[in-house]
Amino acid sequence: MSYQILDACIACGVCLPQCPEGAITEGNPYLIDPKLCTECGACAEVCPVEACVPVPAPAGA
Repeated sequence: MSYQILDACIACGVCLPQCPEGAITEGNPYLIDPKLCTECGACAEVCPVEACVPVPAPAGA
């Protein structure tokens, strides 16, 4: 699993420098590459609108 950025993202850019893996790219909303995300939660800690959240586990997993 990884983190994802929800549509609530205001594209403020605060999360970009916080990601140690460089998994976040600019956009509206910003995007997290699940192949690079290590689930450290650094993005979620700084997001002012709580738009960075873990990807939910698949049903039945």
